[in-house]
Amino acid sequence: MMGAPVGRQDRLFYEFDLEDMVAGDHLLRRIDTALNLSWLRGEMKPHYSHLGCPSVCPDLMIRMLLIGYCYSIRSERRLCQEVKMNLAYRWFCGLGLEDKVPHHSTFSVNRHGRFRESDILRKVFEEVVCGCMTAGLVGGEGFAVDASVIEADASRFQRIEGPEVDWTDEQRSSRPVREYLVALDNENPPINPTQKPKAISPTDPAAAWTTRGRHKVMFGYSLNYLIDMENAVILDVEATPTRISKEVDATETMIERTEERFALKPDRLAGDVAYGTGEMLGWLVDHDIDPHIPVWDKAKRGDGTFSRTDFIYDKARDLYICPGAKLLKTTGRLHSDNIYRYIASKHDCDACPLKPKCCPNTPARRIPRSPNEAARDMTRALMETEAYALSSGERKKIEALFGEAKHILSMARLRLRGLTGAHDEFLLTATVQNLKRLANHTTRPPPQPMMT
Repeated sequence: MMGAPVGRQDRLFYEFDLEDMVAGDHLLRRIDTALNLSWLRGEMKPHYSHLGCPSVCPDLMIRMLLIGYCYSIRSERRLCQEVKMNLAYRWFCGLGLEDKVPHHSTFSVNRHGRFRESDILRKVFEEVVCGCMTAGLVGGEGFAVDASVIEADASRFQRIEGPEVDWTDEQRSSRPVREYLVALDNENPPINPTQKPKAISPTDPAAAWTTRGRHKVMFGYSLNYLIDMENAVILDVEATPTRISKEVDATETMIERTEERFALKPDRLAGDVAYGTGEMLGWLVDHDIDPHIPVWDKAKRGDGTFSRTDFIYDKARDLYICPGAKLLKTTGRLHSDNIYRYIASKHDCDACPLKPKCCPNTPARRIPRSPNEAARDMTRALMETEAYALSSGERKKIEALFGEAKHILSMARLRLRGLTGAHDEFLLTATVQNLKRLANHTTRPPPQPMMT
């Protein structure tokens, strides 16, 4: 028997419960179980005036933003449309069928105002990290660090060559340019003082001109993650221009902030060779953290002559012994390039039969030594241990997080401009990734007993 036609809407009243429309295993229902924003109104209260019309609830805006970054809806205009039509989104936001969805312009006003003044997005992120710690997802012993390049919202075809820009009044009025010019006078400017940028974007000058992204050349920011390797929980996130020196500096910032906020300090830190500089390894050793990082070593020579590794360092006497058993001594002066120099006697080198293989083009052999060479030697010794091999495998979990951010959460290109815009987007992305892990852990059904 053929059924009656569908689509008739002749009833005047309906019995309807929004709670029944959201499946029990829906992702947003599981995230809602893991998410605690009860503290949010009290935190934001000082940033609202006690006069005037009531504003949009900050809890509602944060929940809408989490929906947007969870389902790759980063346009506020489209997000408002989706929340208006999607019952699960309405339920997660606490909106009834007749409740109005905020206007999309509200997000821009609050993002550039109250949210940044209060740093509320970082506080939401840290609250989720605390939830992961309470749930036992953070081991606190082994951390990993890495960075991934995200394309900036700046055309690579519209750029200004060179480091100097004659900004017009119209350009100076834009928020990204204003922030960039102010940041140039800070202690940590977005550019390297010793290496000027090759090109600058007139719309997002803080973004770095790089060849490391998905295009041959582009403007980009680096998404820096510090994770706990036990369950790949993101402990901290930092936005930097795509420059290796900035990424390394961000590592120190994230480790110190993690210790300050969560009282977590790792026993070991895993990373790739970009973090194997002497300064980074020395900083880790000084903070009692084992560097499970390949040493960045350029001492090996390719011309067949002796490399620095062919010389033996005598720590007690602070000198090097060459393959001909002669001594290379130092004055102890740290040169302007932050290097000690150990120099052999010209008399010894002139009479040495190994001179053609040691210093054929110079009167005497010189060996440079970094003040952090002891940390480099310690790291080389750690590279031979089983713990280092284990960390090398576990640190790849951070690559999976970058893949999830780019391919599932659509964080391949930024939508907001400026370093603060990248900061906001990266924090929301990391918050959603942690929320998914926390939700999967807290709502996982108990194991079923085995049938006998």
